[in-house]
Amino acid sequence: MRLRTGRPRTLGPLLAALAVAGLAACSATPGGNAPSTAPSSASTAGSSVSPPAGTSDVPAPDTETSIPAPSPSAPPAPTAGPGTGNAELSITVNPSPTETALNYTLVCRDGLPVAESKHPKPEAACAALKNNAALLSPDAKGAPRVCTEQYGGPQQATVTGIVDETPVDATFARTNGCEISAWNAAQDVLGGSGGAA
Repeated sequence: MRLRTGRPRTLGPLLAALAVAGLAACSATPGGNAPSTAPSSASTAGSSVSPPAGTSDVPAPDTETSIPAPSPSAPPAPTAGPGTGNAELSITVNPSPTETALNYTLVCRDGLPVAESKHPKPEAACAALKNNAALLSPDAKGAPRVCTEQYGGPQQATVTGIVDETPVDATFARTNGCEISAWNAAQDVLGGSGGAA
C-alpha cells in the first residue's frame, strides 16, 4: 500500500500560476531593466485594469504633432466710413518719369493735422481720412474687376504708414478707369486735385 503525501491535487496548478505571476513581476520592461509593475493575468482575471499613470492616449505637452499651427492673421482692413482720423503717413508722388518725385509727410490726430505735417493740403487730407478710414485700402491686388481702358496720365504714388492703427502700403496710378477712380478718391491725401499732383 502506498502512502499519500499531504499535498492536495490542486496545489500543482496553483503553484504554476504563482510561478508565472512571479516571473511576470520580475521580467524587465521594454525600455529598460526595471521590474514591471503591471499586474499579471493570473491575478486580474475577471477585473478591469486601467493603464499605468502617464500612458493615456493624450500626447504629452512637449509631444510634436502633425497639426500645423494657425498662421498669424493680418490686421483687418478698415471698413469704409468714418474713422478716428489718426494717421502717420509718408507719401511719394511721381508726376512723370522725367520729373522729380514729391515727398510729403502727413500726421493727423482726431482728423486734424499736427505741426510736423509737410503736406500741401494737410487739413483736407486729415479730414478725408477721418471721413473714410478705408480710403487708402484699395481692393486686393489680383481681385477680378472690370475697368475701363482709359489712360489718365503717367502719375504714380505710394503711401505707407498707419491709419487708425492699421498698416497702410498702397500704390496709386492712372493707367485705367479703376486706378483713376482710386486716385481721384484719394487725391486730397496724395496732395493734388483733378488727378494731377
